[in-house]
Amino acid sequence: MRTLPLVALAAVSLLSPRLASAPAEMETPALREVFARDFLVGAAVPAAVPAGRDPRVAALVARQFSALTPENELKWDHVQPRPGEFDFRAADALVAFGEKHGMAVIGHTLVWHSQTPAWVFAGADGKPASAEELRGRMRAHIDAVAGRYRGRILGWDVVNEAVADGGPDELRDSPWRRILGDDFIELAFRLAREADPKAELYYNDYNLEQPAKRKRALALLRRLKERGAPIDGVGLQGHYNLKWPPAAEVDATIREFSALGLKVMITELDVDVLPSRGPAGVADVARRESGAPELDPYREGLPDEVQQRLAARYAELFGVFLRHRESLGRVTFWGPHDGASWLNQWPVPGRRNHPLLFDRDLNPKPAFHAVVAAGAKAAAP
Repeated sequence: MRTLPLVALAAVSLLSPRLASAPAEMETPALREVFARDFLVGAAVPAAVPAGRDPRVAALVARQFSALTPENELKWDHVQPRPGEFDFRAADALVAFGEKHGMAVIGHTLVWHSQTPAWVFAGADGKPASAEELRGRMRAHIDAVAGRYRGRILGWDVVNEAVADGGPDELRDSPWRRILGDDFIELAFRLAREADPKAELYYNDYNLEQPAKRKRALALLRRLKERGAPIDGVGLQGHYNLKWPPAAEVDATIREFSALGLKVMITELDVDVLPSRGPAGVADVARRESGAPELDPYREGLPDEVQQRLAARYAELFGVFLRHRESLGRVTFWGPHDGASWLNQWPVPGRRNHPLLFDRDLNPKPAFHAVVAAGAKAAAP
């Protein structure tokens, strides 16, 4: 039987009007403490945080979260924008910030079709790179990046978003696949294991709660394990909205990947509250939609009715996560507060979204208190 943390004991009164509007000061429970016996609770953190440009955000991140994912600073276009020219300054600062504050650091991401410079896939005379050239570039990049942080990063999103969203093929038609074939995924995992033998290695993707895509991803990961590829876990990105996916599909997704013997993480959690013309769950960064006033209805703030729906949705999701705490290693929010969310710019640029637990003034929202209350309920004798 687990002992109820002191911060969780306070959760019974967290929905009071006073606390619902209180700033994120010391009186506010810390997520890293509430869920300390369940799973890591993380945030994607931008370079501005360790740079000290907003000390209040830095303090919020350090107090609330037990894991940190550099949002962009370990992606290929940031650390190696030109061949052989590495810039680790922003990534170094984020890793050091995480270490200073006792946070597990997650590396994101080594091999992805997006945010990878065009030169990586280019050969001579305007032709694509050869398989030999691309394998060499993959090896050199993984050796340099994962090797630099050997022993300092808990785990890497080794391959990101390689499964197709639809159509007859299991895998996305990416430059990696066109040049190297389907085996590029296994190669990336083996190179990552060589670069950092003790780091956990993950496959990361969105929309795995959709049964057809989940089936493709399960087949891929089962095959990788059968071939002895060093894969330790799977990241479910968790780009959800107020209705999708049903809680039952989240539950099934965690169960089915866990049954493969893989650790499961929720890696990029947010709950989109804005209307969209596109399909739910397809979090492809290349997706764009044109704007319209009716797609941006909450510029003056989130109405109370929607706040309560968001709180209920987060309570529902964390109820599922807590049921699987034995196999769920981490829940990471994609951003520390609403103002830092990528959903303000995607898929419609310039909107005002409200998908996280802290608002733009860093105040805990009703959704925060609902999450803490879920943790307290799960911890009760």
